Amino acid sequence: MLKNKLNNPTSVTEGISEVGTPDMKYYAFDWDDNIMTMPTKIIVLDNKGKEVGMSTEDFANYRTKIGKEPFKYLGKEIVGFAEDPFRNFREAGNRDFIIDSMNGKIGPAWDDFVEAINNGSIFSIITARGHNPEILKQAIYNMILANFNGINKELLSKNLRKYRDFMDEDEKSNSELIKDYMELNKYYPVTFGQGSAANPEELKVDAMKDFANYIREMSTNLHKKAMVKNKVSNKFLPTIGFSDDDIRNVEVMKKSFEDKPESEMLRMYSTAGGKKKKI
Repeated sequence: MLKNKLNNPTSVTEGISEVGTPDMKYYAFDWDDNIMTMPTKIIVLDNKGKEVGMSTEDFANYRTKIGKEPFKYLGKEIVGFAEDPFRNFREAGNRDFIIDSMNGKIGPAWDDFVEAINNGSIFSIITARGHNPEILKQAIYNMILANFNGINKELLSKNLRKYRDFMDEDEKSNSELIKDYMELNKYYPVTFGQGSAANPEELKVDAMKDFANYIREMSTNLHKKAMVKNKVSNKFLPTIGFSDDDIRNVEVMKKSFEDKPESEMLRMYSTAGGKKKKI
């Protein structure tokens, strides 16, 4: 299980409802073909021993076949993985990830991602990639500073101030607020230093367990503050919406939390084929 040590929360923040209380909505996003479609390629091998680049979207469809049975792809007969097939998804590809995140195409969960950021809601990135978690954080921070494709740093700052008012926290500059916000979110490149990007399902489940525990603690603190302020609501229950374009990841996640306390919190969505569907 990837231990995320980047976030040491010093304050609490999340979406605020129209009546001025936290809306208790949290988000967990897969990255590739969910938030964004990136040009990064998995490297597979054809029957002539030549390397072939495969997109992440295609990999979601073919990954159960690679190395088990030959199949046609881009006019080639694919027989297995190349050596170090996920080289572009690990630390060697850190720099490219920063660049590609500003040049990739938005994915089916992009609007939800923008909603989470603009509202100042806490989110996590749960991806099969193996970059340093700091790289994911930096890429998103760059998007915020650039007001990238619907993200609005002024709206984010405005909403972050509402949370600080609710929590009776000291004033900070917009820049400080956004930096603090980035530290509160969680970044789980689940194969960072471990695991296989070919079969990341269980690693993603572990990441969700960690994030759910984090949210449970955070929501408890919010509830205590609401009681102090006499703003208690019987709907003070957190929800986490999780989206992933690989239906296998969603199904394993859903099954893993069946009959668990976290099941009441989780809302599962598949974005396979570019369409969001509740599972």
